[in-house]
Amino acid sequence: MFLVGCKIDEIRTDGDLNAFRRDLEKYAKLGMKAVELPVHGLDAIREGVLDRRRVQEILGILQDFDFAYSVHSPNPLNLMDCSNPDLHYSVFQCSLEFAGQIGAKILVYHAGRFIPEETFGIPLIPERDKVKERQFLEKEAEALLRLSEEFPGVVIGVENARPYLFHSPYCYGERLSSLKEQVERVNRPNVRITLDIGHMHMASRFYGFNSREAVKSIEDLIAHTHIHDNFGGAIYHNEKIQTHQIPFGRGDSHMPVGWAAIPFQAILSAYISSYSGMLIMELRNRYFNQLKESKANLMDLLKSLRAEAALFSQAALASGPPG
Repeated sequence: MFLVGCKIDEIRTDGDLNAFRRDLEKYAKLGMKAVELPVHGLDAIREGVLDRRRVQEILGILQDFDFAYSVHSPNPLNLMDCSNPDLHYSVFQCSLEFAGQIGAKILVYHAGRFIPEETFGIPLIPERDKVKERQFLEKEAEALLRLSEEFPGVVIGVENARPYLFHSPYCYGERLSSLKEQVERVNRPNVRITLDIGHMHMASRFYGFNSREAVKSIEDLIAHTHIHDNFGGAIYHNEKIQTHQIPFGRGDSHMPVGWAAIPFQAILSAYISSYSGMLIMELRNRYFNQLKESKANLMDLLKSLRAEAALFSQAALASGPPG
């Protein structure tokens, strides 16, 4: 059985625990069953050290609610980082410890980037080096192995990435096939995939692969799901203003479910029948007031999928055993 919920927006909360509580109260009124917490949006980690007093404050708030929780690690976290790898490793450890402290079973981690997004603005972009990329993959896999062994009670859900014009492929996670290879390279039961359906839709348009077939190929590895809508058009890294992108159907919009062009029914039908994780609506802060509508649209989708599955079962029974 899966749980429907939404994320706490790190920009909306911005370290304000009163805002955090207000949003949790709204989610409870909307009937959400799960919430994803941004450890960075709650200021729980400072320069690679977990702020334990802050964690206690957060726990004091969470005790008033009855949600299932997942945790999102800081977006820039990158186990392929070369400038300060020890600091990134420490931030990862803190994120896992935070997840354990609040009782979350899933920690979301953005797949490692060969070229970090933070460096996209630097004029000189190095040419692709397949040997170096292989070394990066091995480095990340070794780190994930150590971290998963240190925190066996938390599943690390490696999230697939969106593409960018000009800079892609900056990340192996843009393709689900490469993400699957990396997770299988680590070969740990608590290292799995966070399927971001919005990112995957953009990548399918950019690289020209079939969304449903790609999702079907990783079905057994999906431990967590981010669900939001977009039109699939990739953008350049410096395009930040949503109001400029939306008229042209471009960008990682993080719109309410049903507002854009993602074929959710086809994608969800590829794995939902065997899925037991969370469906986290990961909407931008600008759509906070549309959460109720997004949830209603998602519940209608799930109802339709259940009806479809029931019809399929009835048809199978009516046709009798094969042969």
